[in-house]
Amino acid sequence: MKFENLSDLRVLVEAARGGSLTAAARALDVTPAAASAMLKRLEAQVGVRLFERSTRALRITAQGGTLLEYAERALELLDEGAGLAQSETGALRGTVRLAAPTDLSRVLLPRLDRFMERHPGVQLALSASDRLHDVRRDAVDLALRYSAELPDSQLVARALHRTRRIACAAPAYLARHGSPQHPSELAAHHCIAMAIAGRREVRWTFERAPGHPPETVGITLRADRSVDDGALAHAWALAGSGIVYKSRLDVQAHLDSGQLVELLPGWLGQAYTVYAVLPSQRFVPARVRALVEFLAEALGEATAHATAAVRRGAPGHQIPQGGNGQALSDAVATKAGSTAA
Repeated sequence: MKFENLSDLRVLVEAARGGSLTAAARALDVTPAAASAMLKRLEAQVGVRLFERSTRALRITAQGGTLLEYAERALELLDEGAGLAQSETGALRGTVRLAAPTDLSRVLLPRLDRFMERHPGVQLALSASDRLHDVRRDAVDLALRYSAELPDSQLVARALHRTRRIACAAPAYLARHGSPQHPSELAAHHCIAMAIAGRREVRWTFERAPGHPPETVGITLRADRSVDDGALAHAWALAGSGIVYKSRLDVQAHLDSGQLVELLPGWLGQAYTVYAVLPSQRFVPARVRALVEFLAEALGEATAHATAAVRRGAPGHQIPQGGNGQALSDAVATKAGSTAA
C-alpha cells in the first residue's frame, strides 16, 4: 500500500499521543477540522477505523494500534534520514528515549555523558524507574532490563552484560549484628527486599562457588523492610538498616569505597543478564543502534573494573564471586521480565 500523504500518518501518531484531534492539530500546527479530515482520509485509505470517537475521548482501535507502531518507527526513520542528509558530517541526530532501573541509571549516568559528548546532535530522554516498561506503548526506544531467563515474545532483546546478585551490608550494620557465614543465617538478620510488580522478593538463592562442594540454598526471609525502588533499597543498606541482595553492577562503587561489605564468602548469588529491549527489529534508528553498542562497551568496562576490584581485594570485597564478567552480544527474541536486581 502506498500512502499518499505522510502528514496523515503524523495525525495518527499525534492523536494517539495527545488523546484528541485537538492535541494533534496543535502539534502539527493545523486546524482541528483539517486534522479530522486527514484522519478520515487515512482511514479511508487503509479501509479500517483507527479510532473510536466520542464526545469526551478518542480511543485507538486494535487496528489503529498496529498501524501506529509502524507509523511511529517509519516517521522516525524518515526524520533521521533527513537529518543525516542535511548534515555535512553524517552525524547522528534526534532523541533517544531510554528506560532503565533506578540504580542502573545511576551507574550509567557518567557513561551516558560520554555518549552525548561523542554525539552532540543526539538528545537523551531518560526514564529511571523499576517499573516494567512496555516499549511498544510507553514511547520508549530502548529499555534496559535485568532478567534471569528468556521467555518467548515478539520483542527483540540484546544481551549486554552478565552479572550476579550479592548480599551486602554497611559496616555499621555488621558491627551491631555480625556477618552471616552461611545463607541460612540470613533468616535471623534484618533484610531489605525488593517489591517487583507488587510482589515482595523474599526468597534469595545462592550456590557454592567453584572450588567448593556443589550446593544450592534458597532462603525465605522475614524481610522487615521492602521497597519497590532499587535506589531506596540501596540507600537503606548504606544507612545500616539491613542486608540487601543487589546486582554487583549496582553496588560496585560502594563496595570499592568500603561503604558496603560483600557477605557470604564462597557463595554466589543469582545470575542475571542486562538486556537492551527494543520494540522492533525492523525499524531501529541509527542513534538507537549507536547507544546499544555504546552500552555494551560501557558495561564491559564495568565488568573489567569489578573483576579487578575483587582480585586486588578492595575494601568491600571478601572473595572472588565468579561468573561476573561475561559480555554477551547475541540478539534474541524475548519477553525479558524486568527486575531491579
